Amino acid sequence: MSPTQPDDLSSDEMRRYGRHLVMPQVGLEGQRRLRQAKVLLVGTGGLGSPAALYLAAAGVGTLGLVDFDRVDESNLQRQVLFATDDVGESKVTSAAARLRALNPHVEIELHDVRLDASNVLELVGAYDIVVDGSDNFQTRYLVNDACVMTGTPDVWGAVLHFEGQLSVFGVRGGPCYRCLFPEPPPPGLVPSCAEAGVLGVLPGTIGTLQATEAIKLILGRGEPLVGRFVTFDALSMRLREINLPKNPECLTCSEGAEPQLVDLGASCEDNLPMTDENSEVPLNIDVHQLHAWREQERDLVLLDVREEQEYELCRIDGSVLIPMRELPGKLAELDSAALTVVHCHHGPRSSHAVHYLRSQGFDRATNLAGGIDAWSLHIDPAVPRY
Repeated sequence: MSPTQPDDLSSDEMRRYGRHLVMPQVGLEGQRRLRQAKVLLVGTGGLGSPAALYLAAAGVGTLGLVDFDRVDESNLQRQVLFATDDVGESKVTSAAARLRALNPHVEIELHDVRLDASNVLELVGAYDIVVDGSDNFQTRYLVNDACVMTGTPDVWGAVLHFEGQLSVFGVRGGPCYRCLFPEPPPPGLVPSCAEAGVLGVLPGTIGTLQATEAIKLILGRGEPLVGRFVTFDALSMRLREINLPKNPECLTCSEGAEPQLVDLGASCEDNLPMTDENSEVPLNIDVHQLHAWREQERDLVLLDVREEQEYELCRIDGSVLIPMRELPGKLAELDSAALTVVHCHHGPRSSHAVHYLRSQGFDRATNLAGGIDAWSLHIDPAVPRY
Protein backbone atom coordinates (compact mmCIF):
# COMPACT_ATOMS: atom_id res chain seq x y z
CA MET A 1 0.00 0.00 0.00
CA SER A 2 1.35 3.41 -0.94
CA PRO A 3 2.29 5.60 2.07
CA THR A 4 0.25 8.43 0.55
CA GLN A 5 -2.99 6.43 0.38
CA PRO A 6 -5.73 8.38 2.26
CA ASP A 7 -6.78 5.65 4.67
CA ASP A 8 -3.26 5.00 5.89
CA LEU A 9 -2.58 5.81 9.51
CA SER A 10 -0.19 8.68 10.16
CA SER A 11 3.09 8.06 11.95
CA ASP A 12 1.56 9.68 15.05
CA GLU A 13 -1.40 7.29 14.89
CA MET A 14 0.91 4.31 14.35
CA ARG A 15 2.67 5.13 17.61
CA ARG A 16 -0.52 5.96 19.50
CA TYR A 17 -2.36 2.77 18.52
CA GLY A 18 0.66 0.47 18.51
CA ARG A 19 -0.82 -1.89 21.14
CA HIS A 20 -3.84 -2.34 18.88
CA LEU A 21 -1.84 -2.80 15.71
CA VAL A 22 0.07 -5.81 17.05
CA MET A 23 -3.15 -7.60 18.01
CA PRO A 24 -4.37 -10.05 15.36
CA GLN A 25 -7.98 -9.24 16.33
CA VAL A 26 -7.44 -5.55 15.51
CA GLY A 27 -4.36 -4.84 13.41
CA LEU A 28 -4.13 -2.16 10.73
CA GLU A 29 -7.50 -3.01 9.17
CA GLY A 30 -9.28 -2.95 12.52
CA GLN A 31 -7.76 0.40 13.42
CA ARG A 32 -8.95 1.77 10.08
CA ARG A 33 -12.44 0.55 10.92
CA LEU A 34 -12.28 2.34 14.25
CA ARG A 35 -11.14 5.54 12.56
CA GLN A 36 -14.00 5.36 10.05
CA ALA A 37 -16.66 4.65 12.69
CA LYS A 38 -19.17 7.17 14.01
CA VAL A 39 -20.55 6.60 17.51
CA LEU A 40 -23.26 8.65 19.18
CA LEU A 41 -23.09 8.91 22.98
CA VAL A 42 -26.46 9.74 24.49
CA GLY A 43 -25.54 11.39 27.76
CA THR A 44 -22.09 12.41 28.98
CA GLY A 45 -22.75 11.53 32.61
CA GLY A 46 -21.76 8.55 34.71
CA LEU A 47 -21.94 6.00 31.88
CA GLY A 48 -21.10 8.33 29.01
CA SER A 49 -17.93 9.62 30.69
CA PRO A 50 -15.90 6.37 30.71
CA ALA A 51 -17.40 5.23 27.43
CA ALA A 52 -16.41 8.48 25.72
CA LEU A 53 -12.90 8.44 27.17
CA TYR A 54 -12.15 4.89 26.07
CA LEU A 55 -13.75 5.25 22.63
CA ALA A 56 -11.72 8.40 22.03
CA ALA A 57 -8.54 6.74 23.29
CA ALA A 58 -9.21 3.75 21.03
CA GLY A 59 -9.33 5.99 17.97
CA VAL A 60 -13.02 5.95 17.04
CA GLY A 61 -13.02 8.55 14.27
CA THR A 62 -16.16 10.49 15.14
CA LEU A 63 -17.87 10.81 18.49
CA GLY A 64 -21.20 12.59 18.79
CA LEU A 65 -22.14 13.89 22.24
CA VAL A 66 -25.80 14.47 23.13
CA ASP A 67 -26.47 16.31 26.39
CA PHE A 68 -28.27 19.55 27.25
CA ASP A 69 -27.20 19.65 30.90
CA ARG A 70 -24.53 21.63 32.71
CA VAL A 71 -21.87 20.28 35.05
CA ASP A 72 -22.96 20.23 38.67
CA GLU A 73 -20.73 19.62 41.68
CA SER A 74 -22.74 16.49 42.51
CA ASN A 75 -21.69 15.01 39.12
CA LEU A 76 -18.01 14.86 40.03
CA GLN A 77 -18.41 11.78 42.24
CA ARG A 78 -18.76 9.61 39.12
CA GLN A 79 -18.65 11.67 35.90
CA VAL A 80 -14.93 11.49 35.26
CA LEU A 81 -15.00 13.57 32.08
CA PHE A 82 -15.32 16.69 34.21
CA ALA A 83 -13.22 18.59 36.73
CA THR A 84 -14.08 21.03 39.48
CA ASP A 85 -13.35 23.99 37.20
CA ASP A 86 -16.05 22.74 34.79
CA VAL A 87 -18.90 23.23 37.29
CA GLY A 88 -21.58 25.40 35.69
CA GLU A 89 -20.31 24.83 32.14
CA SER A 90 -22.06 23.01 29.31
CA LYS A 91 -21.42 19.29 29.59
CA VAL A 92 -20.87 18.71 25.87
CA THR A 93 -18.48 21.66 25.60
CA SER A 94 -16.47 20.56 28.63
CA ALA A 95 -16.47 16.94 27.48
CA ALA A 96 -15.31 17.88 23.99
CA ALA A 97 -12.35 19.81 25.38
CA ARG A 98 -11.29 16.83 27.50
CA LEU A 99 -11.66 14.33 24.65
CA ARG A 100 -9.77 16.50 22.17
CA ALA A 101 -6.96 16.85 24.68
CA LEU A 102 -6.91 13.08 25.05
CA ASN A 103 -6.89 12.36 21.31
CA PRO A 104 -6.70 15.15 18.71
CA HIS A 105 -7.25 12.62 15.93
CA VAL A 106 -10.90 12.14 16.94
CA GLU A 107 -13.62 14.41 15.57
CA ILE A 108 -16.09 15.51 18.25
CA GLU A 109 -19.61 16.57 17.23
CA LEU A 110 -21.65 18.47 19.82
CA HIS A 111 -25.43 18.16 20.16
CA ASP A 112 -26.43 20.44 23.04
CA VAL A 113 -30.10 19.45 22.79
CA ARG A 114 -32.73 17.43 24.58
CA LEU A 115 -33.61 14.32 22.59
CA ASP A 116 -37.26 14.16 21.56
CA ALA A 117 -39.41 12.73 18.79
CA SER A 118 -38.59 15.67 16.52
CA ASN A 119 -34.81 15.14 16.42
CA VAL A 120 -33.97 11.61 17.56
CA LEU A 121 -34.26 9.94 14.14
CA GLU A 122 -32.00 12.45 12.45
CA LEU A 123 -29.38 12.22 15.19
CA VAL A 124 -29.38 8.44 15.54
CA GLY A 125 -29.49 7.90 11.76
CA ALA A 126 -26.29 9.90 11.30
CA TYR A 127 -24.18 7.43 13.30
CA ASP A 128 -23.16 3.77 13.06
CA ILE A 129 -23.68 2.88 16.73
CA VAL A 130 -25.41 4.46 19.71
CA VAL A 131 -24.08 4.13 23.25
CA ASP A 132 -27.02 4.93 25.51
CA GLY A 133 -25.93 6.32 28.85
CA SER A 134 -29.20 8.11 29.59
CA ASP A 135 -30.65 8.05 33.10
CA ASN A 136 -34.38 8.27 32.39
CA PHE A 137 -36.96 6.04 30.79
CA GLN A 138 -38.31 8.51 28.27
CA THR A 139 -34.89 8.84 26.59
CA ARG A 140 -34.21 5.11 26.70
CA TYR A 141 -37.44 4.30 24.90
CA LEU A 142 -36.91 7.05 22.32
CA VAL A 143 -33.36 5.87 21.61
CA ASN A 144 -34.44 2.24 21.36
CA ASP A 145 -37.28 2.99 18.97
CA ALA A 146 -35.13 5.24 16.79
CA CYS A 147 -32.37 2.61 16.69
CA VAL A 148 -34.85 -0.04 15.53
CA MET A 149 -36.28 2.30 12.89
CA THR A 150 -32.84 3.23 11.53
CA GLY A 151 -31.15 -0.15 11.96
CA THR A 152 -28.57 1.28 14.39
CA PRO A 153 -27.19 -0.91 17.21
CA ASP A 154 -28.03 0.40 20.69
CA VAL A 155 -25.39 -0.39 23.33
CA TRP A 156 -27.43 0.12 26.49
CA GLY A 157 -26.43 0.32 30.14
CA ALA A 158 -28.00 1.30 33.44
CA VAL A 159 -26.81 1.66 37.05
CA LEU A 160 -28.33 2.06 40.50
CA HIS A 161 -26.88 1.58 43.99
CA PHE A 162 -24.28 -1.22 43.57
CA GLU A 163 -25.91 -2.84 40.52
CA GLY A 164 -25.47 -2.41 36.79
CA GLN A 165 -27.13 -3.79 33.66
CA LEU A 166 -25.90 -4.11 30.09
CA SER A 167 -27.11 -5.36 26.71
CA VAL A 168 -27.04 -4.60 22.98
CA PHE A 169 -30.36 -3.88 21.33
CA GLY A 170 -31.52 -3.02 17.84
CA VAL A 171 -29.26 -5.41 15.93
CA ARG A 172 -31.05 -7.12 13.05
CA GLY A 173 -32.48 -10.43 14.26
CA GLY A 174 -31.95 -9.56 17.91
CA PRO A 175 -34.29 -8.14 20.55
CA CYS A 176 -34.87 -4.50 21.37
CA TYR A 177 -35.32 -2.76 24.72
CA ARG A 178 -39.11 -3.13 24.43
CA CYS A 179 -38.73 -6.91 24.14
CA LEU A 180 -37.43 -6.75 27.72
CA PHE A 181 -39.52 -3.83 29.01
CA PRO A 182 -42.52 -3.30 26.70
CA GLU A 183 -43.71 -0.17 28.50
CA PRO A 184 -42.17 2.30 30.94
CA PRO A 185 -42.90 1.72 34.62
CA PRO A 186 -45.47 3.99 36.28
CA PRO A 187 -44.01 7.40 37.17
CA GLY A 188 -42.28 7.40 40.53
CA LEU A 189 -42.06 3.60 40.84
CA VAL A 190 -38.35 3.31 39.96
CA PRO A 191 -36.11 5.90 41.64
CA SER A 192 -33.42 7.68 39.66
CA CYS A 193 -29.76 7.72 40.66
CA ALA A 194 -30.28 11.22 42.04
CA GLU A 195 -33.01 9.89 44.32
CA ALA A 196 -31.57 6.51 45.29
CA GLY A 197 -27.83 7.02 44.81
CA VAL A 198 -25.16 5.06 42.96
CA LEU A 199 -21.68 3.92 43.92
CA GLY A 200 -19.35 6.32 42.12
CA VAL A 201 -17.14 3.66 40.51
CA LEU A 202 -20.05 1.54 39.23
CA PRO A 203 -20.78 3.68 36.12
CA GLY A 204 -17.08 3.35 35.31
CA THR A 205 -17.44 -0.42 35.18
CA ILE A 206 -20.63 -0.47 33.09
CA GLY A 207 -19.62 2.45 30.86
CA THR A 208 -16.31 0.77 30.07
CA LEU A 209 -18.16 -2.44 29.18
CA GLN A 210 -20.40 -0.39 26.87
CA ALA A 211 -17.31 0.97 25.13
CA THR A 212 -16.02 -2.60 24.81
CA GLU A 213 -19.26 -3.73 23.15
CA ALA A 214 -19.20 -0.77 20.76
CA ILE A 215 -15.62 -1.55 19.72
CA LYS A 216 -16.47 -5.23 19.17
CA LEU A 217 -19.34 -4.21 16.91
CA ILE A 218 -17.07 -1.89 14.93
CA LEU A 219 -14.39 -4.54 14.54
CA GLY A 220 -16.86 -7.36 13.87
CA ARG A 221 -15.06 -9.43 16.49
CA GLY A 222 -16.19 -11.60 19.38
CA GLU A 223 -19.73 -12.18 20.60
CA PRO A 224 -21.64 -8.96 21.24
CA LEU A 225 -24.36 -8.94 23.88
CA VAL A 226 -27.16 -9.40 21.36
CA GLY A 227 -29.91 -11.53 22.87
CA ARG A 228 -28.05 -11.54 26.18
CA PHE A 229 -28.74 -9.37 29.24
CA VAL A 230 -25.97 -9.00 31.81
CA THR A 231 -26.40 -7.85 35.41
CA PHE A 232 -23.46 -6.89 37.60
CA ASP A 233 -23.53 -6.88 41.40
CA ALA A 234 -20.56 -4.92 42.70
CA LEU A 235 -21.11 -6.00 46.31
CA SER A 236 -20.71 -9.69 45.51
CA MET A 237 -18.55 -9.03 42.39
CA ARG A 238 -20.76 -11.32 40.31
CA LEU A 239 -21.85 -11.10 36.71
CA ARG A 240 -25.04 -12.89 35.73
CA GLU A 241 -26.10 -13.48 32.14
CA ILE A 242 -29.71 -13.99 31.08
CA ASN A 243 -30.82 -15.09 27.63
CA LEU A 244 -33.06 -12.47 26.09
CA PRO A 245 -34.99 -13.77 23.07
CA LYS A 246 -36.65 -11.51 20.58
CA ASN A 247 -40.34 -11.04 21.33
CA PRO A 248 -42.23 -12.13 18.18
CA GLU A 249 -45.10 -9.86 19.23
CA CYS A 250 -42.99 -6.80 20.06
CA LEU A 251 -44.79 -3.69 18.80
CA THR A 252 -41.47 -2.10 17.87
CA CYS A 253 -39.12 -4.72 16.39
CA SER A 254 -41.26 -7.73 15.43
CA GLU A 255 -41.87 -8.59 11.78
CA GLY A 256 -44.46 -6.24 10.34
CA ALA A 257 -44.34 -3.87 13.32
CA GLU A 258 -44.84 -0.19 12.61
CA PRO A 259 -43.10 1.60 15.49
CA GLN A 260 -44.09 5.15 16.34
CA LEU A 261 -41.93 7.68 18.11
CA VAL A 262 -43.70 8.93 21.23
CA ASP A 263 -42.48 11.61 23.61
CA LEU A 264 -43.10 10.42 27.15
CA GLY A 265 -42.46 13.90 28.51
CA ALA A 266 -39.33 15.80 29.49
CA SER A 267 -39.67 14.34 32.97
CA CYS A 268 -42.02 12.01 34.78
CA GLU A 269 -43.91 14.81 36.44
CA ASP A 270 -44.61 16.52 33.10
CA ASN A 271 -47.38 13.99 32.54
CA LEU A 272 -49.19 15.01 35.74
CA PRO A 273 -51.80 17.78 35.95
CA MET A 274 -50.64 20.99 37.62
CA THR A 275 -53.96 22.11 39.12
CA ASP A 276 -56.96 20.52 40.80
CA GLU A 277 -60.27 22.29 40.34
CA ASN A 278 -61.73 20.36 43.29
CA SER A 279 -59.37 21.96 45.82
CA GLU A 280 -58.52 25.54 46.81
CA VAL A 281 -54.94 24.36 47.46
CA PRO A 282 -52.70 24.23 44.34
CA LEU A 283 -50.98 21.00 43.43
CA ASN A 284 -47.60 22.73 43.56
CA ILE A 285 -46.15 25.62 45.53
CA ASP A 286 -42.63 27.08 45.45
CA VAL A 287 -40.30 27.51 48.40
CA HIS A 288 -41.13 31.21 48.71
CA GLN A 289 -44.78 30.35 49.29
CA LEU A 290 -43.87 27.80 51.95
CA HIS A 291 -41.56 30.32 53.61
CA ALA A 292 -44.38 32.90 53.65
CA TRP A 293 -46.80 30.38 55.19
CA ARG A 294 -44.29 29.53 57.90
CA GLU A 295 -43.65 33.20 58.59
CA GLN A 296 -47.42 33.64 58.93
CA GLU A 297 -47.41 30.64 61.32
CA ARG A 298 -50.01 28.98 59.15
CA ASP A 299 -51.12 25.62 60.48
CA LEU A 300 -49.63 23.00 58.15
CA VAL A 301 -47.91 19.62 58.05
CA LEU A 302 -44.52 19.50 56.30
CA LEU A 303 -44.19 15.92 55.08
CA ASP A 304 -40.77 14.65 53.95
CA VAL A 305 -41.01 11.55 51.71
CA ARG A 306 -37.27 11.00 51.23
CA GLU A 307 -35.40 8.01 52.65
CA GLU A 308 -34.05 7.83 56.22
CA GLN A 309 -30.43 8.29 55.11
CA GLU A 310 -31.38 11.44 53.21
CA TYR A 311 -33.20 12.80 56.24
CA GLU A 312 -30.05 12.27 58.30
CA LEU A 313 -28.07 14.38 55.83
CA CYS A 314 -30.34 17.40 56.09
CA ARG A 315 -33.90 18.37 56.87
CA ILE A 316 -36.23 21.34 57.07
CA ASP A 317 -37.04 22.15 60.69
CA GLY A 318 -40.44 20.85 61.72
CA SER A 319 -40.74 18.28 58.95
CA VAL A 320 -42.21 14.82 59.49
CA LEU A 321 -40.48 11.89 57.78
CA ILE A 322 -42.51 9.16 56.07
CA PRO A 323 -40.53 7.64 53.17
CA MET A 324 -42.61 7.38 50.03
CA ARG A 325 -42.47 3.59 50.00
CA GLU A 326 -44.04 3.56 53.50
CA LEU A 327 -46.71 6.15 52.79
CA PRO A 328 -49.60 3.77 51.93
CA GLY A 329 -49.21 1.96 55.24
CA LYS A 330 -48.99 5.13 57.34
CA LEU A 331 -51.90 7.21 56.08
CA ALA A 332 -53.60 6.81 59.46
CA GLU A 333 -50.79 8.85 61.02
CA LEU A 334 -51.78 11.88 58.93
CA ASP A 335 -54.78 14.20 59.07
CA SER A 336 -56.54 14.13 55.71
CA ALA A 337 -58.07 17.56 56.38
CA ALA A 338 -54.77 19.29 57.14
CA LEU A 339 -52.83 21.51 54.76
CA THR A 340 -49.99 19.12 53.92
CA VAL A 341 -46.87 20.33 52.09
CA VAL A 342 -44.97 17.34 50.71
CA HIS A 343 -41.32 17.52 49.71
CA CYS A 344 -38.44 15.29 48.63
CA HIS A 345 -34.98 16.12 47.24
CA HIS A 346 -35.91 17.86 43.98
CA GLY A 347 -39.65 17.31 43.59
CA PRO A 348 -40.49 14.20 41.49
CA ARG A 349 -41.17 11.80 44.37
CA SER A 350 -43.20 14.32 46.33
CA SER A 351 -45.21 15.21 43.21
CA HIS A 352 -46.30 11.61 42.85
CA ALA A 353 -46.91 11.37 46.60
CA VAL A 354 -49.28 14.36 46.39
CA HIS A 355 -51.29 12.75 43.61
CA TYR A 356 -51.51 9.56 45.65
CA LEU A 357 -52.57 11.47 48.76
CA ARG A 358 -55.27 13.36 46.86
CA SER A 359 -56.60 10.07 45.50
CA GLN A 360 -56.95 9.00 49.14
CA GLY A 361 -58.92 12.07 50.20
CA PHE A 362 -56.09 14.44 51.19
CA ASP A 363 -57.54 17.31 49.16
CA ARG A 364 -55.24 19.91 50.74
CA ALA A 365 -51.96 18.16 49.95
CA THR A 366 -49.51 20.16 47.83
CA ASN A 367 -46.07 19.52 46.38
CA LEU A 368 -43.04 21.68 47.17
CA ALA A 369 -41.52 22.30 43.74
CA GLY A 370 -37.75 21.95 43.75
CA GLY A 371 -37.79 20.13 47.08
CA ILE A 372 -35.32 20.62 49.89
CA ASP A 373 -32.63 21.51 47.37
CA ALA A 374 -34.57 24.63 46.30
CA TRP A 375 -35.22 25.44 49.97
CA SER A 376 -31.47 25.41 50.60
CA LEU A 377 -30.72 27.49 47.50
CA HIS A 378 -33.35 30.17 47.98
CA ILE A 379 -34.46 30.21 51.62
CA ASP A 380 -32.07 28.62 54.10
CA PRO A 381 -28.46 28.05 52.93
CA ALA A 382 -27.69 26.50 56.32
CA VAL A 383 -29.47 23.37 55.07
CA PRO A 384 -26.71 21.28 53.38
CA ARG A 385 -27.12 20.36 49.72
CA TYR A 386 -26.28 16.88 48.40
